[in-house]
Amino acid sequence: MKKLHILTLAFIINSVVVLGQNERVKGAIIPDFGETFKVENPEIKTNTNSTLKVIFDVSKSPENETQINNYLVTAARFLNMHANIGMKPNQLKVAITVHGAAWKDILNDSVYMEKYNSKNPNSALLNQLNTAGVDIIMCGQTAAFREVKKTDVNPNVKFALSAMTALLQYQNNDYKFIKF
Repeated sequence: MKKLHILTLAFIINSVVVLGQNERVKGAIIPDFGETFKVENPEIKTNTNSTLKVIFDVSKSPENETQINNYLVTAARFLNMHANIGMKPNQLKVAITVHGAAWKDILNDSVYMEKYNSKNPNSALLNQLNTAGVDIIMCGQTAAFREVKKTDVNPNVKFALSAMTALLQYQNNDYKFIKF
């Protein structure tokens, strides 16, 4: 019986340790979005002396218009996880192209309210991403097709001829492409 208690106690302690490793960490750059997890002793070490340049391509959107677009949150997670391991904000260069179904996620609150009877759940995230220096880029082709004017979107959004053009130009400037 004593052996069973010891084994049970060992299992509980191990479970607490494992659960503790899954604790979410608030971000140092985007504090309200993009929580991450601490990873102990990864075999693939992050070069914290380098500059990381990435462009995320976001074309999907949640079906429920009151939900935040988690593909946009990915940019916040990228910034936060690297800042949380000691990288400086000026080492992290991030851009996001928005097209396809994600066009609605960058609308300003008043236009979003007209269309979906709700404030845009992404507005605070877009503002914090902008404050962190993230380029948020609207595909001009999607905007024209959807009849979206510059005054319809969050004021932090920039327009490009197309998402394809922006992706190519950023990649020509050493940004690495990540599709979501």
